[in-house]
Amino acid sequence: MTNRTISALLFTILLAFEFSIPAMAFVQTSGQDDPLLTLGTKPVNKDELIYLLSKGSKSEPGTPGMSREEFNENVNLFINYKLKVHEAEAQGLDLSEEFRREFESFRENLKAPFLIRNSLEEGELRKAYSRMQEIIRASHILLQFPPNSSTEDSLSVLRMALKIEEDIKAGGSINELAVTYSDDPSAQVNKGDLGYFTALQMVQPFEDAAFALQPGQVSDPVLTNFGYHIINVKDRQPNPGQVRVSHILIRINESEANGEDLAKRKVADIYTEIQKESTIWEDIVKNYSEDPASSLKGGMLPWFTVGSMIPEFEMAAFSLTEIGEVSPPIQTRYGYHILRLEEKRPIESFELMEENIRSSILRDSRSTMIQSQVMAIQKSRYNFDENETNVAKLKAELNTTTKAGFAQVLTSKDLNSDQLFTLLGKSYVVQDLADYMAEEEINLRSKAGTFDAWYERFMAAELNKAEEADLAANNKEYRMLLKEYRDGILLFSLMNEEVWQKGLMDSVAQKVYFEKNIQNYQWKNRVNAAIIKVLDMTQLSAARALLEGKPLSDELITSFENSYQTSNSLVFQTESGNFEYSDNPVLSKADINKSYQELEVNGHLHIVLIGEKTKAGPKKFEETRGFVIRDYQEYLDKTLVESLRKKYPVKINPKVKEETFIALNQ
Repeated sequence: MTNRTISALLFTILLAFEFSIPAMAFVQTSGQDDPLLTLGTKPVNKDELIYLLSKGSKSEPGTPGMSREEFNENVNLFINYKLKVHEAEAQGLDLSEEFRREFESFRENLKAPFLIRNSLEEGELRKAYSRMQEIIRASHILLQFPPNSSTEDSLSVLRMALKIEEDIKAGGSINELAVTYSDDPSAQVNKGDLGYFTALQMVQPFEDAAFALQPGQVSDPVLTNFGYHIINVKDRQPNPGQVRVSHILIRINESEANGEDLAKRKVADIYTEIQKESTIWEDIVKNYSEDPASSLKGGMLPWFTVGSMIPEFEMAAFSLTEIGEVSPPIQTRYGYHILRLEEKRPIESFELMEENIRSSILRDSRSTMIQSQVMAIQKSRYNFDENETNVAKLKAELNTTTKAGFAQVLTSKDLNSDQLFTLLGKSYVVQDLADYMAEEEINLRSKAGTFDAWYERFMAAELNKAEEADLAANNKEYRMLLKEYRDGILLFSLMNEEVWQKGLMDSVAQKVYFEKNIQNYQWKNRVNAAIIKVLDMTQLSAARALLEGKPLSDELITSFENSYQTSNSLVFQTESGNFEYSDNPVLSKADINKSYQELEVNGHLHIVLIGEKTKAGPKKFEETRGFVIRDYQEYLDKTLVESLRKKYPVKINPKVKEETFIALNQ
């Protein structure tokens, strides 16, 4: 576990401890009111207290509000919290490199849900999951562009695609036309039939076009990185989810003239054998299947969804309905298969699939599309204005340079001060781009050229900075969340240094504290005893014979436990040791002067053996060190707060305090 993770965990625990009283839903209030408190000379606004108290609260309508007593207690805890943060700042803990790294790491995670990109990504995630509720069967014809194609070449391919579209709409068969015209190599085998697929299994433009069609409809030419596609949707069905099958594979020996006939006869014989009641599927798989990856595992294959396997195999698998049902032999390009259904399950919830969907989206063209949309919104929102004339000139001058030679070319051609764009009224010049490139420890490769690649990256970075600055300045929820985590890290650092580590590591101070407060670490009257709960009453006589009339000792209890644990560990439950008997539910009912007795407590018979008694008295330090450390840390915390209240006198504004109380109870 990293230090950052530990800090985050302890910070969460800290806030839960500091603000333990339930509160109301977050109430928006004006931001520039008189302060609720001043700590020394530092003002603290009431909105911060309202935010912390209401964080995570889900009060139902009609729920009683916070009582005056609860409110006052929370105000007091809030003051202690802010005093510690103030002291951490006074000690310069917010200026340390460790704090900077940790806070920056938190900031990156905290800002993500508030960014424009997040809302666009969320929309794509939901759209993809919505589409995944269906599967589509479609055929297509692909027309690719010739190598190094010109504009006229591209237009020629488009004209051919439009002609094929007309032929299909006039009644032509897309599957027959695919054999003649499609540049998809698989069309010669599948005649353009892609089988069933769902969202995120095709490139985005193809998927968008297919999901916009109803069965029987034909698309206009769809442009993807592969070329132009004509798509004909054949069927749409609800997504059947996932399936798991085991299989037997019989391969076709292509080197033999009658290889296919031999494979067909062999798989037919195996299928006949499977029909016999005495046949064990796993044995048949082991003996005959020619799939080395699965034959020793009963033919078991991983879970798969529609669009994950070759169409013939997939259709056979999803057509099975009963667990254990076996399919007739089917042929694929791998040979002949017999399938057995092992399990089926529906499509998973959005929450379970969200990360996988996100990962798929970020790997395909949707990621580029989202980034383009983000930049378009940022440019509009933050008054971005590009100097198009200069940018066009700089592309021509700088695209052929390298990163290493970029700055030198700028100087030699006197381009350093050429303007690139303005953003929020600030002008950015080529030297700013050069400085950015020098700070980045990566090399970008782009077909467009060095300037294009780095200019796009630089522009995106500055737009992102503008968005984050806008968040910090104008989004109250984000600003409060950021402050909460900043103060939380400082609180953790101060408490770790002044309370937790000091209380844990200073053994001398622990003993001094223990001796000063010895009255808090006292044993009550104790007795050495064994308590045996009888779970099987038929074994009571045997227990009596072993225990009654014998003095209590470790050897006696060990011998008794060994006598039954090897045969039946559920006959008795044994507990032994030195007990404060007045607090023990069984011993408090026992006669401490009687060495053997049987007592019924809470519906169970207990055998009680009584040994040596010890009078009340002080505990040894080693016996209670854990409690001493806990108490000593609480003492250090209390002492710290007392010293901080003297160092930073607290003044509360009664009027604002009352306004806060009213706001929380609205």
